Amino acid sequence: MDPARASLDRALHALAAIGPDLAGHANRIGAQLWSPPRIVIVGRLKAGKSTLVNALIGAPVAETAALEATHVVSVYQDGAPARAEAVLLDGTRRPIETVRGHVTTLPASADQVAYLQRWLPSAAIRDHTLIDTPGLATLTAENEARTHRVLIDGFEQTRTASVDADAAVFLFDSTPRADEIAFLKKLGFTPLTTLGVLSRADGFGEGALGVRDPLEHAAAHAAILAARMQDTVMTVLPVAGLLAETSHTGALTEADARALAALVGIEPFDLLDLLDSEAPDASVPVPPEVRGRLVDLLGEYGMIHGRAIAARGAAALNDWLVACSGVPQLRSVLAHHLGVFAGVQRAGRIIRELDLLAYSHPARDRIRGIVDQLRMDPALHTVVLFEHLQAMLDADPTSPVTSELRRLVEQPTAAGKLGLPPHATVDQVRAEAIQKRSWAHAQALSTMTAAEDAALVVLIRTYGLLAA
Repeated sequence: MDPARASLDRALHALAAIGPDLAGHANRIGAQLWSPPRIVIVGRLKAGKSTLVNALIGAPVAETAALEATHVVSVYQDGAPARAEAVLLDGTRRPIETVRGHVTTLPASADQVAYLQRWLPSAAIRDHTLIDTPGLATLTAENEARTHRVLIDGFEQTRTASVDADAAVFLFDSTPRADEIAFLKKLGFTPLTTLGVLSRADGFGEGALGVRDPLEHAAAHAAILAARMQDTVMTVLPVAGLLAETSHTGALTEADARALAALVGIEPFDLLDLLDSEAPDASVPVPPEVRGRLVDLLGEYGMIHGRAIAARGAAALNDWLVACSGVPQLRSVLAHHLGVFAGVQRAGRIIRELDLLAYSHPARDRIRGIVDQLRMDPALHTVVLFEHLQAMLDADPTSPVTSELRRLVEQPTAAGKLGLPPHATVDQVRAEAIQKRSWAHAQALSTMTAAEDAALVVLIRTYGLLAA
């Protein structure tokens, strides 16, 4: 158990000990504490959200075609046996039959469904729940309204219905649009709890036949976007969704590898012409239907560049697809960065919920004492800093106070928190902390907002702790 979660758990036990009614509140909040962080996947229609969800889960369960189930929010979490339920707007739940893991028919019209709840026995989603959304600015206004209702308008009503999100993965192609950024900001995430994904990396730029390799081009462009969007996202990663889905869901077979290897020697332009043709060709030992399957699995990039590798068998080809997909890097960020800050945001939400309880309950003084003790607990100091960072991002994102808060939250070491190099000595850390504390005292003499005033109090305390 990590120290922050242990402190929150002790606080909930103390809350439950006050009285029977508060035990119910403690159990409800405890369910949030012990459930995995919830990561919402957002982006425009056809951005590749469901394809990415399939890759992350490791099974083709998220509907990617023009099916009714693609028009509603779907929540995927680890659980056995595999099953699905539709949660309607009135809160009632109805079981759903699935065919080979897919939802084909909803028990009510899409506009009456709040979201779908899916349980899958998958270790890949044991540490985080995924929320797949219909898409933003889609072909129908209803789709966008439904996503908006579940994730924004209905946040207070749906937070106990398992669709509240702690972090976001934002998919886009080339450059995100203004309306996408605006929607993302409404979700209330910080740059530390938002990951950008440049989707369809295998077709980026000039594509598979371009002079420049599209995966390399996409990686370079993602780095530029990460610097440009640092006030919105943690970073931007390139992902080849189709290659990711194929390689992570077990779709590739030895027969596919043999068929692809048989296409070695054909010039790339001739190969694409061949793929566009549905007519049999006696000079090509791969029938049209097999060529079509290969295109569906691998796309143009995988077809052109994977042929030589396919001669070594399906396992070698699949390993190459995994490396090209970008999913290993994505999983690393989810596990070591986004997931961590999602947990911090979850902890902050729990503290705020206890705050609200202190305002409304007769035992407010005892509850407030529990909350005050939490806020002073060193194990939760990062959570407190994160709360103030959220407030400053709303009040004044360009303030130097905001920059200081972000670095303190983001960096794991004392030297890093103070902007010093990793090899800084203890004396250098202490001197820098004292200097920054003096700076914070000077800033506190003339603050612009209440959020900045409160943040500087916490900064002064933080620099004092680092100096000590």
